[in-house]
Amino acid sequence: MKFLGVIPSRYASTRLEGKPLKDICGHTMVEWVYKRALKSKLDGVVVATDDERIVDEVKSFGGNVILTRKDHINGTSRIAEVCETYTDYDVIVNIQGDEPLIEPDMINSIIDSFVEDNTIPMSTLKYKLTDMAEIENPNAVKVVTDKNDFAIYFSRSVIPYPRNLNMDNYYKHVGIYGYKRDFVMEYAKMASTPLELSESLEQLRVLENGYKIKVLETPYKIIGVDTQEELERVREYITKNGLVID
Repeated sequence: MKFLGVIPSRYASTRLEGKPLKDICGHTMVEWVYKRALKSKLDGVVVATDDERIVDEVKSFGGNVILTRKDHINGTSRIAEVCETYTDYDVIVNIQGDEPLIEPDMINSIIDSFVEDNTIPMSTLKYKLTDMAEIENPNAVKVVTDKNDFAIYFSRSVIPYPRNLNMDNYYKHVGIYGYKRDFVMEYAKMASTPLELSESLEQLRVLENGYKIKVLETPYKIIGVDTQEELERVREYITKNGLVID
C-alpha cells in the first residue's frame, strides 16, 4: 500500500487568523507540520489549501501543495478533492495543519494499523487522560472503545459516566485520521447525521453509518494551536527543547 499525508491548511480562523503562516522560531507553522510529517513512513506529503498565500509559502520551502476549492465545509471534503488528483495512493492520512509538534511516530501508528489489517476503512489515535479537569472539559473530545480497539463513541461529555470512577477508562481523542482512499471519498458524500450535529464531531458520521474506526493508543500529547497563547506555548517548548527542522 502507498500512503499519502494530506495537511488541510486554511488562512481564515476565528481565533487566530493566518495561523498557518505564523512564525515559530524562524519557520512558519505549515513548514513545521510538513517537515515533521516527512520524517514518518509516508510515501508522500501534500498541503491542501484554498489560499494563494499558503501556496506560495509551501512552494518557498520546497513542499508539495494543491490549491483546492473555497467552498469546502470541512477538512474531509477538502481531502476528498485531493483524492481526485492523487489517485495512486491507497491510504490517506489527515494531518492537522495546526499541530506543529506532530510526532512522526503518531503518523507511523496510523500507517501500521492499515498494514496490520487492510480491511479497516479508518483509524485514529487516543491518549490516556489523568486529569479530571480535562476529562470534564467539553473542548477535550473523549473516546471509548470496545475490547478490539474499535470506537464505540466520541463525545465532548464525560464518557463513561463515573458512577464507579475508574481513571483507566478515560482517553482523549487525537484528531489525526487515516482513511482508505475510496472510503474518504464515500465518507465526504455522506449526509450529516444527528449525533454528529449534536456533538459537532464529524467522525460520528462514520459510526452512525455503521462503519468501524480503529483507535490506537499513543503516548504523545501534542499542543494544537488555536490561540495566540497556544502559539506562544509552542514557541517556548521548541526553544526550551532545542527542536529544529531540516
